[in-house]
Amino acid sequence: MTRALDLHASLLTLDSHIDIPWPDREDAFDDTTRRRVDFPKMARGGLSAGCFAAYIPQGPLTALGHAEAEQRTEAMLDAIGGMAGTRNGLTAVICQSADEIERAHARGDLAVIPAIENGYGIGEDPGRLALYRAQGARYMTLTHNGHNALADAAIPRRDLGDAPTLHGGLSTLGRQAIAAMNRLGLLVDVSHAARTTMMQAVEHSATPIVATHSCVRTLCDHPRNLDDAQIDALAASGGLIQITAMPGFLRPRPTDGERTVGVADFVDHIDYVVRRVGVAHVGISSDFDGGGAIMGWRDAGESASLTEELVRRGYDDSEIAAFWGGNFLRLLRQAEHVASGAHSAS
Repeated sequence: MTRALDLHASLLTLDSHIDIPWPDREDAFDDTTRRRVDFPKMARGGLSAGCFAAYIPQGPLTALGHAEAEQRTEAMLDAIGGMAGTRNGLTAVICQSADEIERAHARGDLAVIPAIENGYGIGEDPGRLALYRAQGARYMTLTHNGHNALADAAIPRRDLGDAPTLHGGLSTLGRQAIAAMNRLGLLVDVSHAARTTMMQAVEHSATPIVATHSCVRTLCDHPRNLDDAQIDALAASGGLIQITAMPGFLRPRPTDGERTVGVADFVDHIDYVVRRVGVAHVGISSDFDGGGAIMGWRDAGESASLTEELVRRGYDDSEIAAFWGGNFLRLLRQAEHVASGAHSAS
């Protein structure tokens, strides 16, 4: 697979969802067994860029719960911002635009794109989104597991008293938050969102939506995955599903409990989306350090194995470049364009 490795080395490769350890250990420049993604592994695996997420676990919908979530969001975005620098022969930069990501790649620097996982982090105040955007965030996942003040989640939290639904999809606050995200250039991420939430987000967002770490429900019947109608709606909006390396989202668990999920299973999901809606609407994410890892792609250092499998399936260089980052950069630019228009109008 010499051609695949040469191609991989030439690509701008972007992983759209990576978690960070918390509390922060300031070890991003260290090659450590404690992380599936650190900068040495990115360099070794030819991974150019990563969206590093401030993950906010769902808690109670109370003033105290919201205040704690807001504080954690700020602190985690600060920690992600603090990952920039030069050590051990590597340079990492915080990138807030598609152009900055491309310039970092051209220089040979690693690109860090901050993100937020769970709209719980804004409490009940969409005004906080401007603060988070100023800290570099480029997308926010509307929910995690458990309903929040913005929207219903795909997986309710019974331990938090969740009923199957809370708002019937988006709340009024959720629609306000999406409008604010559009004005700021924050992509709307519908991974973890209930089907109703996702379909309503397509209708309400002025920019295409993205599922930054989800898979195909037809291939694996998991509530976190998108069904055919959702994939169709996402594509019609110009949006994107980023297939993720979570074993339980890629292949059902057999009755005997034994399961080995690998890179071929991952690319099966890419194949399915391509056949249904085209190359422009699918990309790649790992959910590393948040539970993601499969045979052949156990950490960022093994990222080239995906390119090898894509070449083996017959995809050409331009298609593989689209999967590995081109499609995601297109969405970032569309969000930037809408935000620029909103600022000009104001």
